[in-house]
Amino acid sequence: MTLTGHSLIAGQPVVGDGKTAFGFNPATNEVLEPAYTLITDEQLTTATSAAAEAFASFSTLDPETHAAFLDAIAQNIEAIGDDLIIRAGQETGLPAARLQGERARTTGQLRLFAKVVRQGDFRGVRIDPALPDRTPLPRADIRQRQIPLGPVAVFGASNFPLAFSTAGGDTASALAAGCPVVFKAHNAHPGTGELVGQAVVKAVKDFGLHPGVFSLVYGPGSSIGQALVADPAIKAVGFTGSQTAGIALMRTAAARPEPIPVYAEMSSLNPVFVFEGALNRSAEQIKALAQQYVTAVTGSSGQLCTSPGLLFAPEGELGDKLAAAVGRAVSACAGQTMLTGGIASSWNQGAEALGSASGVDVVGQGTAGPTENAPAPTIFGTRISEFVSNNVLHAEIFGAASLVIRYASTEELIAAINRLDGQLTASLQLTEEDYPTAALLIPALEQKVGRIIVNGWPTGVEVGHAMVHGGPFPATSDTRTTSVGTLAINRFLRPVAYQNLPQELLPAPLQDSNPWHLNRRIDGTVDAADVKDEINA
Repeated sequence: MTLTGHSLIAGQPVVGDGKTAFGFNPATNEVLEPAYTLITDEQLTTATSAAAEAFASFSTLDPETHAAFLDAIAQNIEAIGDDLIIRAGQETGLPAARLQGERARTTGQLRLFAKVVRQGDFRGVRIDPALPDRTPLPRADIRQRQIPLGPVAVFGASNFPLAFSTAGGDTASALAAGCPVVFKAHNAHPGTGELVGQAVVKAVKDFGLHPGVFSLVYGPGSSIGQALVADPAIKAVGFTGSQTAGIALMRTAAARPEPIPVYAEMSSLNPVFVFEGALNRSAEQIKALAQQYVTAVTGSSGQLCTSPGLLFAPEGELGDKLAAAVGRAVSACAGQTMLTGGIASSWNQGAEALGSASGVDVVGQGTAGPTENAPAPTIFGTRISEFVSNNVLHAEIFGAASLVIRYASTEELIAAINRLDGQLTASLQLTEEDYPTAALLIPALEQKVGRIIVNGWPTGVEVGHAMVHGGPFPATSDTRTTSVGTLAINRFLRPVAYQNLPQELLPAPLQDSNPWHLNRRIDGTVDAADVKDEINA
């Protein structure tokens, strides 16, 4: 595929009337061709209007065509081959192995949503048959299903140029719900975005769908992003990025004449709690635990929303051994190139603020990497009393930095949990002897996080049916949702009830003949489709 440097609006390359922007190689600060033309607010309406026009036909696709379309996007992305990995590596500094895994995750979740569409349970069909003879009052025939909200604006994430970008989880789940997507490309990896955008556009064309089903737009981040969210054709927003940008979009969406939901995944410290039983082991086992922690902190230069930014360790000899092992492990690490110069600069500012805070010292520090955008990984340390009282210690540092917090009692841990903002994850390192203590923490953690992990690390988010990648604010803007896993489709649906409609007027999922072979809940009881096994084969 050839890069054009232009937006893809309703299937066509569109030269922006605004300024131009380039991708940069963060390892060398080299400018990457081509220049990308940025659209204006006026040009943006072409994309949103096309999405609105596409909604009627796309939202009513039969399940097999709909699912095959998602499968085709995955196939088209894979067909790009090494060119996609090379370009993404140039624009992000991420290694090829990481990007290959991310590509597999991207195509895998598209195919997973294709299965969801074929099965159809997300349509949430409920039928309460009429009871004309019920006394004292008869019951009408009432049927319910979930329908798509309408066109969705999706914003690409800087740290996942594939899995949380053009055809990533937000786009995949919105398309699976039956919602056209207007995708705001991330200007840090414009070429990667265009390559994947071309793959989506090809699938739209090959299936004869309305070209407004998908558009990819380039523009100034703040102005075009705000205009996109404010556009009356847009009915929901998917966003992954900073808390500042996410809140700005939320405010715009709430101020519209018709407010719309913003599903924003923003910031998280992902605390890890280490109990004494996990440390009452050999020196080698403590060393291994420390190394696992440091690996989770430094992987992908720490630029993961699930990177552990806090580790609570007990005071005393066992905690001292862990802290010493952590210091040795991180001292052996070299900095990795960060995604952009701006992100590296923000990391330096955050690390400086944390390191200069009262009661904070350095547990260990690695060496800077070979480029100016590869700062030295650093682990800081403090006592739990300082953490509870100082807001600076609660700020997310996006990158390879973390804070070890020493505690003396379970009561202190519970107080610290109650002091935390909402988080994506919490992890518990423990043995069976720690179960009674952990049991006291879990109810508090349930109020603060979306995922609780035992004897594992938060990095690495499985894409499946049970996963929750969400949590209370500011981890996300809506604690009831997840941006990873099949439940993500629910964000872009709403229920509609149909009372006393004749069969001829009912949508296919609600007809007595069940032409789409869906599992349905009839009068409160699940009625499994007779061809369920065949559909899932």
